[in-house]
Amino acid sequence: MARLPVIVGFGGYNSAGRSSFHRGYQRMVIESLPLAQRQQTLADLACLMGLLTFSDGQYKDEGGTRFTLAQVDEKLATMILDRTLVRRIENQYYDVDALLWQQNMNMSNSSGQALEFLVDKKQLPNPIPAHWQVTEQENKQVKVVFNGELNVKVDTFRETQVKSAGQLPSGFDPGQHYKSRFHPRGLQMAVLGASDAINSIGIPWQTIKDSVKPDEIAVYSSSAMSQLDELGLGGMLQSRLKGGRVTTKQCPLGLNSMPADFVNAYVLGSVGSTGAITGACASFLYNLRAGVEDITSGRRRVVVVGNSEAPITPEVIDGYGTMSALATESGLKKLDGVDEVNFRHSSRPFGDNCGFTMAESTQYAVLMDDALAMELGADIHGAVTDIFVNADGPKKSISSPGAGNYVTMAKAVAAARAMLGDEAVQKRSFIQAHGSSTPQNRVTESNIFDCVAKAFAITDWPVTAVKSYIGHSLAPASADQLMASLGVFKHGILPGIKTMAKVADDVNQDRIDICLQDNQRAIGDWDVAFLNSKGFGGNNATATVLSPQVAEKMLGKRYGEAAMKEYLAKRESTRQQANDYDDRASKGDLQVIYRFGEDMIDESKIELNDKSLAMPGFKHKIELPQDNPFKDMF
Repeated sequence: MARLPVIVGFGGYNSAGRSSFHRGYQRMVIESLPLAQRQQTLADLACLMGLLTFSDGQYKDEGGTRFTLAQVDEKLATMILDRTLVRRIENQYYDVDALLWQQNMNMSNSSGQALEFLVDKKQLPNPIPAHWQVTEQENKQVKVVFNGELNVKVDTFRETQVKSAGQLPSGFDPGQHYKSRFHPRGLQMAVLGASDAINSIGIPWQTIKDSVKPDEIAVYSSSAMSQLDELGLGGMLQSRLKGGRVTTKQCPLGLNSMPADFVNAYVLGSVGSTGAITGACASFLYNLRAGVEDITSGRRRVVVVGNSEAPITPEVIDGYGTMSALATESGLKKLDGVDEVNFRHSSRPFGDNCGFTMAESTQYAVLMDDALAMELGADIHGAVTDIFVNADGPKKSISSPGAGNYVTMAKAVAAARAMLGDEAVQKRSFIQAHGSSTPQNRVTESNIFDCVAKAFAITDWPVTAVKSYIGHSLAPASADQLMASLGVFKHGILPGIKTMAKVADDVNQDRIDICLQDNQRAIGDWDVAFLNSKGFGGNNATATVLSPQVAEKMLGKRYGEAAMKEYLAKRESTRQQANDYDDRASKGDLQVIYRFGEDMIDESKIELNDKSLAMPGFKHKIELPQDNPFKDMF
């Protein structure tokens, strides 16, 4: 009997804000929220962005002025909304109008006479070029005289064409929420994202840890682009050319597996299974598949899955921009026939577009098998039953889309139909499209959806794409889709693609309904979400995600009325503890988990025999393999 992987916690941060308790999702659909939810969403963001603090039962600004929720909406809403989601790249990242550049110059004296200059003695190259004559001067300087040419690099500044990105809310600095010394931004975000997910469960992690064997926990997490800022591989690769030194931390902390390593070591304290799978922009679903397969097979009982990516650096933007993959200011001006671009509308999945918009994000989900969730009274936010992965086959361009996505989408829909029947798929499902906002993607992905819809007799299939709000975060992109889908299940509102006036003429809309405005249904009217992801190189993945209402019905069928009654009673306590965390986090207390050097394992106290291993600090033993799975071959 297959175990059902259920989502019992989720969290993270992207340009919409905090993901747990659907806060970031609510920012996306804020126009459709009831007034009280709108105001609470704004207050949550105001505290996250440092615009307000909460003390003595009141929201206050830096000057001590008090704000009610209505006043937050009245006085701060415009600022909050303008400084979230996709927008013009802010100067805290780099100045898009004056980006530092190194201009090569070849200097020579036109008269044919020797050149000379003064320089600090400690700046002399070693060895000194043979054609240089060096003379000591005052103040520890030397005079250099030489004949010939001198190649130098001079600081200059250039305007960049790519000027928009999905940045974390303005004023929110992940590194300020824990002791993040020397941590690249992507790892800072991983610590915060995983902490948010763990805290959202509403069950102490120690309780979960004590309920399973140490090797029944797994973490799967990665970053597609590694850590390429100055504190990671970016700084390591630049140091020699910039005349600096490589630090002891840049190389190890720059690895793309570090998000998993940090979560295991500093957030969970886990000795369980670990992995860092990358599949370009489909990386989250690749990691999620490993976790789902672990749980359905019974190898693991708790899995933490997620990704963290901080790619808003000039070098990464240059790389994708040179491929003509990113939306540029000139391209957007040409599309819209305007002189001034609205960068909020840079990302336009299925619209008239000219490239995708880079984004940063950290997202994590906590999965349990259904039996453990029932035992602990965990709150279930959905279930992931299948993730299908297929490659494209022969290609002319490694970055172009291909045939593999037909396979993944068809399998995902067929799997859902096999479980839930035709009506659930045809009338109560929606697609979270990859929706990268490139001309090639809008055509090819819409053709895939139409083909699959025709095969399964689906008409007017609702399609949305959250990259229109938050941009393309690479490895966590499909995790962003999952977080938004859990919000749809909770609130009934499917976010529309509001960054475009119309669907592009070359998009196939015969059987799909690309929502340009929020599509609101009654809570419980959505049964299944299909998360579709396409990555460079032919990395296609599609996930089948069931709503919590469907998951709960499945549990009722498996366990019976009495067991469900007992479970629901336990769940009340879980929800109360989870809501307590949400209340504190909404007021700025993120309760980041960072256990550096805490509860370290004394290896001298490990007890080992030929049957089991006992680890200090863990309640249960690890059982060693005793059976031969290939005994029929001996």
